[in-house]
Amino acid sequence: MDFLQVIEKRKSVRKYSDQAVEREILDAIINVAQTAPSSRNSRSSAFMIIEDRDTLDALSQMRDYGASPLKSAQAAILVMGDPSKTDLWVDNCAISATFIQLAVTAMDLVSCWIHINGRPVLKDQPEGAKAEDYVADLLGIKDGLRPYCAVAIGYPEAE
Repeated sequence: MDFLQVIEKRKSVRKYSDQAVEREILDAIINVAQTAPSSRNSRSSAFMIIEDRDTLDALSQMRDYGASPLKSAQAAILVMGDPSKTDLWVDNCAISATFIQLAVTAMDLVSCWIHINGRPVLKDQPEGAKAEDYVADLLGIKDGLRPYCAVAIGYPEAE
């Protein structure tokens, strides 16, 4: 599939088949994400592959809206940023996440971007608990990395 076909084919999909995503494919997607451009080549983005069903289910609870695709996804890639490397870590994460979604499409899988950064756990309490803190606590993220988004990944449900 050429690049323009990938762009045309990519769409957000919120329900996935039960077919597991092969680890080799997930590793290849990470390799693509690591080639994404970053501010002053700071390489401030970091990635975590999540395949465990219980962890994906727990991640789907990070927000009371918008995170439900993680419930049926067979994998997710968490995109994190390191603010100590650049003040443009958010931009770098967005570029990396886009590369992930394009790589997913090129590999005949589907995905959905699940935003974390700046989002509340409860939509009706925008100043309350934050999804970023929920995810960091759940996954034990330390070392100054900040969760930016998760990309839910899977094979499409049969039409």
